[in-house]
Amino acid sequence: MKSSGLGDNFYIAGYDMSGDIGSITVSGGPATLDVTGIDKSAHERIGGVRTGAMSWKAFFNPTLGLTHDVLAALPTANVICTYARGTTLGNPAACQTSKQINYDGTRADGGEFTFAVEAQCNGFGVEWGQQLTAGKRTDTAATNGTSIDTTASAAFGAQAYLQVFAPFTGTDATVKIQDSADNSSFADVTGLTFTQITAGPTSERVATTSAATVRRYLRAVTTTTGGFSSLTFSVVVVKNATAVSF
Repeated sequence: MKSSGLGDNFYIAGYDMSGDIGSITVSGGPATLDVTGIDKSAHERIGGVRTGAMSWKAFFNPTLGLTHDVLAALPTANVICTYARGTTLGNPAACQTSKQINYDGTRADGGEFTFAVEAQCNGFGVEWGQQLTAGKRTDTAATNGTSIDTTASAAFGAQAYLQVFAPFTGTDATVKIQDSADNSSFADVTGLTFTQITAGPTSERVATTSAATVRRYLRAVTTTTGGFSSLTFSVVVVKNATAVSF
């Protein structure tokens, strides 16, 4: 199947960069290790450490809280990137814990001012999963989100990524993922509860154990102890189909 990239979204560290990104490339997989013996007549290669990167062209936008303001800071700490293929519940999305390594400006003869940016994986490879929110979701109170059908239970664990956008209005909110065998009775997935939110922007990656059973249906829910009136966020879940190790 072929599709255009129209309507895609891109988030980094709790900021929505979608309107200022002209193109993006997602790459990843195991590094290629050359293990060619001297008795061979062609190259031998095996897979090494799983890695990944996202690179994109950003338009110059000096508005506070948008591309230039955020990316020009070149943070040394990890940043979480989320690339959403469309903004429909259940759609694919790529996520990674990254280091932003550059912010290189180019001014074309016609006056266009753009920046080349790359974020390289740190600690984990790029991970493709499914959106548990339709792009960005806004809750005004504790809410049980609509579920997605992952077709079957699996016993290889899962990872999840959260992007929380400013402003957050309220005392606190907690985002967590629940699973179900029948799409009726849901329970929290151990390990897939994010840190309590008291302000935005913020982002986080969480994970279960590698042998955890994650049931067929999944949903993102919000809870609160002190109340909130506005929380805008994005959640992606990566349900492992085979055994993984990190």
